[in-house]
Amino acid sequence: MNLDWEYFFSLFTMASFYRACVTVVVISTLSWILGLGLGFVIACAKMSTARWLNLPAGVFIWFFRSVPLLVVLVFVYNLPQLFPATGPYLGVPFIAGLVSLVVTEAAYMAEIHRTGLLSVAQGQREAGHALNIGFIGVQRLIVIPQAIRISMPALINEYVTVIKLSSLVSAISLPELLQTGQRLYSQNFLVMETLLAVAVYYVAIVTIFGSVLQWIEKKLDVPSRKPETLSDEQCVALRKAATAIPSRETPDSKGQPPALQLKQIRKQFGDHEVLKKIDMDIKIGEVISIIGPSGSGKTTLIRTINLLETLNGGEVILFGEDFIKGGQKPNQRNLRKGLQRIGMVFQSFNLFPHKTALENIMLAPRYHGKPSDAEVNRKQALYLLDRVGLLAHADKYPHQLSGGQQQRVAIARTLALSPDIILFDEPTSALDPEMVGEVLKVIQDLAKEGMTLIIVTHEMDFALSVSDRVIMMEHGIIQADASPQDIMQADDNHPALLRAKQFMGIEAQPSEYTA
Repeated sequence: MNLDWEYFFSLFTMASFYRACVTVVVISTLSWILGLGLGFVIACAKMSTARWLNLPAGVFIWFFRSVPLLVVLVFVYNLPQLFPATGPYLGVPFIAGLVSLVVTEAAYMAEIHRTGLLSVAQGQREAGHALNIGFIGVQRLIVIPQAIRISMPALINEYVTVIKLSSLVSAISLPELLQTGQRLYSQNFLVMETLLAVAVYYVAIVTIFGSVLQWIEKKLDVPSRKPETLSDEQCVALRKAATAIPSRETPDSKGQPPALQLKQIRKQFGDHEVLKKIDMDIKIGEVISIIGPSGSGKTTLIRTINLLETLNGGEVILFGEDFIKGGQKPNQRNLRKGLQRIGMVFQSFNLFPHKTALENIMLAPRYHGKPSDAEVNRKQALYLLDRVGLLAHADKYPHQLSGGQQQRVAIARTLALSPDIILFDEPTSALDPEMVGEVLKVIQDLAKEGMTLIIVTHEMDFALSVSDRVIMMEHGIIQADASPQDIMQADDNHPALLRAKQFMGIEAQPSEYTA
């Protein structure tokens, strides 16, 4: 049997097919967009620790992934028989089809979203918290953009699936492409020609709109962008435009309470007590290095200072004011105010991969509205980049920078909010040996400027040269708390200091550390 090609080509001039194409595009696009939004809400609910949220979300996903779409369509379209009040809405084939597609696709998209959300490292959320960005801000500015980029290929595939599934709405008499074709071949019996034309229409729709979404995906694909190092001339121009960031007015340490007071700090994970009633006072402008073997509680201690880890007991006092108390819900106003005075630099950098080096530094000040002028914010960020020696790399993304460069950007990002205290969590442990010096030089400069620094480190020479006090922790308690000079001169009469001296590998008095 030969195909009637003349009839086949005539189908591409029929207005009814173009109207059907519009119906397919509109119902598919609306279903995809609404399913995208509803699916994200359901994904967040399923990831919640609250049982009253994750249980209904899990049931929704299980049910609508189990029931065939055709069954959902017929049920929703006939729902007015049970609830007559829904007749003006669900009795309309387009609305019934849209509702059916949305709830079905939301179940699938929820799992796609959950995959994307789970792929965003916890360190990204912690970095947002350390920058005093609220939960909604962290989701909007940090987590969701990264999750969407990761999920985009699967979401595009789901859009194509929705377009094809839209053919099932013909079961409730919606005049889309398949129903239009069925009506024609039932009249002239030219089944092959008609279905071939319907297939071409579907392929054209998928190709056009799929290409648009793939273009968007490419725009979101940050790793594919090439590094852009600014020329010397460009750096000179930017350096002239840069504006120094105003320093926070820190009170003189004389006659003032300590910058930080830790009283009876306790922290346990399950039955394991990591911190055992730690007491520590840190004066304004003091540089403290915390050393000790792995598992001694060093990192956990500094993470309790800005509530990255909740306290089981004790309290943190910031510049003489109550800040955090173990077992009590913190006052949100005091917490936000305090967090702006405490910066943190992480061991694994935790830069935001979807932002350039410059945008990483600008993010928190822009969120907090300090300064309110976006151009001033940019100029201050340029100044900080120049301060850490990375002005030429302002437009590069984190993955285009070396480890040492990433850590210096992280320090600049922390300085953007003019904190009074900076916490460093082993800032050089993730770096190659030859990159360690460039980061330690920046920290050393901050120490010379009188910044209050608390540094968890394994760089013993650096700790001895830059610190006012060295604190050694072991088994969740402070074993030694003394000046570098006292530790270097320790003997058998001071067993705690001698233990610190042995741990640091001191044999003779070292020369000053050179970064």
